Amino acid sequence: MIKRLSLLAFGLCLTSVSIAQTKTPKPYGALPSERQLKWHETEMYCLIHFTPTTFQNKEWGYGDAEPSLFNPTKFNALQIVEAAKAGGFKGIIAVAKHHDGFALWPTKTSDYNISKSNWRNGKGDMVKDFQQAAKQEGLKFGVYCSPWDRNNPNYGSPAYVDVYRKQLKELYSNYGELFMSWHDGANGGDGYYGGKKEQRKVDQSNYYDWHNTWENITRKMQPNAAIFSDVGLDVRWLGNEKGLAPETSWATITIQGKNGKPAMPGFMDQANLGSGTRDGKQWVPFEADVALRPGWFYHKDQDDKVKSVAQLFNIYCSSVGRGGGLDLGLSPNTEGLLHQNDVDTLAKFGAMLKQVFANNQAKQAKITLSNVRGQVEYLLSAVNRSDIRKKELLLFGSANLTDADRYSYWATDDVVRNVTAELEFTKPVNFSIIQLRENIKLGQRIDSVQVEIFKNNAWLQIAKATSIGANRIIRLPQPETADRVRIKFYSPVCIAVSELGVY
Repeated sequence: MIKRLSLLAFGLCLTSVSIAQTKTPKPYGALPSERQLKWHETEMYCLIHFTPTTFQNKEWGYGDAEPSLFNPTKFNALQIVEAAKAGGFKGIIAVAKHHDGFALWPTKTSDYNISKSNWRNGKGDMVKDFQQAAKQEGLKFGVYCSPWDRNNPNYGSPAYVDVYRKQLKELYSNYGELFMSWHDGANGGDGYYGGKKEQRKVDQSNYYDWHNTWENITRKMQPNAAIFSDVGLDVRWLGNEKGLAPETSWATITIQGKNGKPAMPGFMDQANLGSGTRDGKQWVPFEADVALRPGWFYHKDQDDKVKSVAQLFNIYCSSVGRGGGLDLGLSPNTEGLLHQNDVDTLAKFGAMLKQVFANNQAKQAKITLSNVRGQVEYLLSAVNRSDIRKKELLLFGSANLTDADRYSYWATDDVVRNVTAELEFTKPVNFSIIQLRENIKLGQRIDSVQVEIFKNNAWLQIAKATSIGANRIIRLPQPETADRVRIKFYSPVCIAVSELGVY
């Protein structure tokens, strides 16, 4: 009797350990907010530059163009948005006002706006057109309103900051729910400034008082909008306009200002913007912004310089494929349309993405995991092996790696941190891409991975990577053929891998 009770107690003890190990792993480090999770899920969006600058064949308008110059007689927001959607992009950001100060909506804060143009006899609202086209096509919508204004006579004084905040309030009030409020560190220089034509400089560390603007206006009026700027708060700048992130690009970062002052857009230490900081204090993933053409605005002499599909795919793998987001600049021509070369390239790029990622060959493999959270205790336990327990184990098993769900995941026991996933195929498969994701709701946990294939009766390393995060695309130096693939994971805590793809 005593022996039976001892065995029962031992079994119950093992069962309790098993139940404990099938609980969700503890989060690790800085974590994304709900709005950041939504941003990660968006992955790709477009930034549309279109102002009188287009008609002047310039990259930056001086602020002196007559509003009558802006008259895109064939403007069609739907044509632009449809092209973005065909490219696989899930959102657009309208440049509602660029540095030239010309507002594409009939703002009450300045006479330098679209109501003074000849387009639609001054009755148009281009921001509204973009917002409605995005809604029709199921794309998310955001806005950028430049803080620098080369037209406004009050720029550089406190009065202009009040004007700028009123412009943001108009944009936040009249164009539905925004997925992004996009900002940069444009901080003054030469401009028209109401006819004074002079240089105006501002103190980058405090002029715009950004944090009060974001906390008291953006967060209150558009709580679901991710705020982009080179300093964060939700999404950081990559540090270049090539769209290419470093090989190691952490979503976490410790952002610092200069000279002991708080970090502000255009006034911060930019040394680690691209790489981020392993175990940084904030979760602020990067956005890689790059134009489809050499310039952000349309120039006829660049019609044959649109980036190729191969270039776009390389940018995609070096931005979205390194845990960040891709913001591609589109530039309508003077008619108000995307050039056919731009439209064709976007369509081909979107088709290529669908083709490349259409078939995850890992779904056909037998996946053997060196450890599954709760598995050891379950196998040792002599009691309570019910269907409920089996379902509990499935919470963290191999099926989660190929279900295309970002938040179901394979997890290991707390004490098991260096593990392997081995894929065995019934016949050799050809592949050139390995894709991995972590369940970032639990933080960025993995330090590095190694990819191996079984060749000539031995395991051969063919690739390695760091900083997995929301998405990691590992492009192999050359296509490989193998019937066994092994991935080794190294982490300071138990892992939480949500996807494994072989393409």
